[in-house]
Amino acid sequence: MASRLTPEERRALLPALGESGWGAAPERDAICKTWRFGDFSEAFGFMARVALCAEKMDHHPDWRNVWNRVEITLSTHSCDGLSVLDIELAGCIDAMEAGQTGKPVTGARPISALMPEAG
Repeated sequence: MASRLTPEERRALLPALGESGWGAAPERDAICKTWRFGDFSEAFGFMARVALCAEKMDHHPDWRNVWNRVEITLSTHSCDGLSVLDIELAGCIDAMEAGQTGKPVTGARPISALMPEAG
């Protein structure tokens, strides 16, 4: 079973995801990102590629698609929060994003909302 990210792991891993457009999901220990594509076919093609990566990892996103928009939320159900699996799947998705016509859409809470305060 996966375990939740420690405060040290959060400080080390989350800032890079924030720079690539991931944000804090509202009211959950999760990360989220939204893309807008040219049309439904492009959005669905992106989802199909993400699905293949997720299936290989046996770690599946929560997502929503409306026409040209794809919203992905990552959290690990078995630990009820963020785990290394979410970070790895986000990295896989970001690598796919480089060759896509879709553009990330801003609007999520800052990723820093998921990091512990320095103490």
